[in-house]
Amino acid sequence: MPDNTETIKSLNQLLQGEYMAVESFNTFISKTEDENVKKNLQEIQKQHRQNIDTLASYIQDIDGQPHENLGMKGKLGNMKVGMDLGSKTHTAEIIKKALEGETRGVNMAEKVLRGNLDDKSRDIAGEILHKDRSSIDRLNSLM
Repeated sequence: MPDNTETIKSLNQLLQGEYMAVESFNTFISKTEDENVKKNLQEIQKQHRQNIDTLASYIQDIDGQPHENLGMKGKLGNMKVGMDLGSKTHTAEIIKKALEGETRGVNMAEKVLRGNLDDKSRDIAGEILHKDRSSIDRLNSLM
């Protein structure tokens, strides 16, 4: 059995980012009153939930343990999103914050892809990167 320590560590970083995205989208969804924007945000959040399932299952398949929580960094980031948005927020501001988060996710996925991954891990990270880029396009179309 190969040593998957670095691969598991990298995939867990990606997993943490997906959890952060789900939590951030909870905030965005609760703050928007535009039904079309809300529906689009919910669909993007659903994609992040599917990414979590894919990553967690694969980490287990390679004998790793998925880190299935936000962690301190994620909790602080989520608090910052809530504070940045405040109580009354314009739809454009919500979309802008969502775009910033998705862009950070793409950057994280690209960093993971540059790491030392096996082919299957690279395929999974690449698919998540592709989906996150599609989410950015979708958010841009809402602006």
